[in-house]
Amino acid sequence: MDRLEKLDKRIKKFNKDRDWDQFHSPANLAKSISIEANELLECFQWNDNKYDINEVKEELADVANYCIQMAQVLNVDLIDIINKKISVSEKKYPIKKAKGVSTKYNKL
Repeated sequence: MDRLEKLDKRIKKFNKDRDWDQFHSPANLAKSISIEANELLECFQWNDNKYDINEVKEELADVANYCIQMAQVLNVDLIDIINKKISVSEKKYPIKKAKGVSTKYNKL
């Protein structure tokens, strides 16, 4: 069993032990992802270069945790959907046009 599978099982057990699955609808999880992503952004609110790495790690963990839970609820393979999205992005952002620039794909 790889590390992601172990983490997936641990998250499932954590929620089951607390009877929290009842609160984890896709809509609630999407809201939680957004809320936690904004808390992550708050770590950089006043300074892009001076931040508390421990706070950043905690908020990043919260975002990732809710993303994994959403994949569980929707019964999708997180690695598979990420790989598919990267394949789409590779086509949208060909290296010759996108390398070293942050321009959106439709303006390359």
